[in-house]
Amino acid sequence: MKFKLFDDYITLQALLKTTGILHSGGAIKGFLEENTILFNEEDEKRRGKKIRIGDIITLPDHNISITIIAPSTEEIQQYQEEQAEKERVAAIVKKLNQENKKNKKQVKTPKKVTKNTERKPVRFPGM
Repeated sequence: MKFKLFDDYITLQALLKTTGILHSGGAIKGFLEENTILFNEEDEKRRGKKIRIGDIITLPDHNISITIIAPSTEEIQQYQEEQAEKERVAAIVKKLNQENKKNKKQVKTPKKVTKNTERKPVRFPGM
């Protein structure tokens, strides 16, 4: 399997989650205890191990080998455009959430005033 790395590095935990080998990042600890993972032919047990282009991750128990490769310039450009769009949408959502929060503060509902002057006695547990 080939994995295209768009950043400087990816951690072992993130790689296994992104490739679908693990269902969540929290499952890595048990997975590392129960399985052998080879990083460039050497046993690796650190979930935060930084993996870079050219590295090879092998899971012999699952017959999986992941080679980290560099994406083409077109793929990099497309990735950057997608990231820019995600950031733009996130900024819009953040602005809308702030406006909604501001509007909710301005439109406060008045508290109900009760005219019942009679106070109920305090109740203690067990009495």
